[in-house]
Amino acid sequence: MPREQHSISRSDIDENALKVLYRLHNAGYRALLVGGGVRDLLLGLKPKDFDITTDATPEQVKALFRNCRLIGRRFRLAHILFGREIIEVATFRGHHDETEQDKQKVKQSQQGMLLRDNVYGSLEEDAERRDFTVNALYYDIADFSLYDFCGGMDDLAQRRLTLIGEPEVRYREDPVRMLRAIRFAAKLDLSISDECAEPIRRLASLLQDIPAARHFDEVIKLLLSGQGLATYRLLKEYKLLPVLFPILFKGGEDDKATKMIEQALTDTDKRIAEGKRVTPAYIYAVMLWYPLEQRAQEMSFESGIELHDAFMLAMNEVLTIQVKTIAIPKRFTAAIRDIWVLQHRLPRFGGKRAQRVYAHEKFRAAFDFLSLRARVEQSRELAELTAWWEEYQLHNKLPEHNNARSHTNKAKEYKPNADRPAKKRRYNKPKRKPAVSKNND
Repeated sequence: MPREQHSISRSDIDENALKVLYRLHNAGYRALLVGGGVRDLLLGLKPKDFDITTDATPEQVKALFRNCRLIGRRFRLAHILFGREIIEVATFRGHHDETEQDKQKVKQSQQGMLLRDNVYGSLEEDAERRDFTVNALYYDIADFSLYDFCGGMDDLAQRRLTLIGEPEVRYREDPVRMLRAIRFAAKLDLSISDECAEPIRRLASLLQDIPAARHFDEVIKLLLSGQGLATYRLLKEYKLLPVLFPILFKGGEDDKATKMIEQALTDTDKRIAEGKRVTPAYIYAVMLWYPLEQRAQEMSFESGIELHDAFMLAMNEVLTIQVKTIAIPKRFTAAIRDIWVLQHRLPRFGGKRAQRVYAHEKFRAAFDFLSLRARVEQSRELAELTAWWEEYQLHNKLPEHNNARSHTNKAKEYKPNADRPAKKRRYNKPKRKPAVSKNND
């Protein structure tokens, strides 16, 4: 499609992405914008990132850019760094031949999942290797034309999400494509085609073979991209949620837990739309709260220990189970624990306790959590406690580190006295070594 037949303009493309495109083009390589950046521009959205594909190998890309690093075992990629921004550059993917050379570059598991894949090919082959038709659209910097090899423009027009190739084979190659289908359907308001949707429920268990660290990255995109509620409901519909959060369904689905999670995701979507900050720790704390309470009560009943002690033990057990599926980093598990523990400290506000709780770094998140519980559980006691802390905040200044992490309050600022001359620094003269007698061995 020549420039006059599509709506993409260079003025809408990131400046750093244009730099990469032009440098590759001027060096004699073919360079095209591909994937979500092209798709979002055609839909009138602002792309979150811009990916580039080229016929240059990763090593050739690295030779052109000093700010480049090569990453990935399974797929070899070049990341061009511009401060915090990363422009990802991938070489055209090719089809797998039965030659000995290609067999050394490709490795699959017994289930068909690709473990290593560094076979390079042509632009047309690269399009066939993409996952969805709407992601197989290319913008060529050479003449500003648009390439559509798989019917992506028709699918965009019909608001439809379709896999390229045989759906079951493609899901087995990379089970995360099932999560991507859910995410794109929710994010772009697309309907998943019947042939694309049918295998998902049958193959959901394949996600258990995906590394837990990769699941963490995917869940962030699923639930913290502004369409968390719609995504959550699709994950439940297609039976993918029990694979990601098995502990949620250990004793059967809990209506109260579902209501709390949906309300938290509604609030989170609203915050993202308003440009406010969100943290994964809060969402995980919400999703695991009722499994935690249930397990604490079981441990207290089984062992006869105090509920508070059982609660502390249950925290460790619940998080240990969850990180086997989703590798939540320690900085977030620590925050999750703080939010949970503060739910037991917020009701005890007598004397100076309120001041100490209020000074806690995670007070704001814990208070929001308390307010959420009061709304969901319709508890008079929680509602009164929430109102008390609201009143307390109105009459007390929020500690600085609750708004932004700061350590300035931990060290006194040194101000020299202008009326008194600065003291001279003393230097001790080094002691001379004793002379050694020439006759002394």
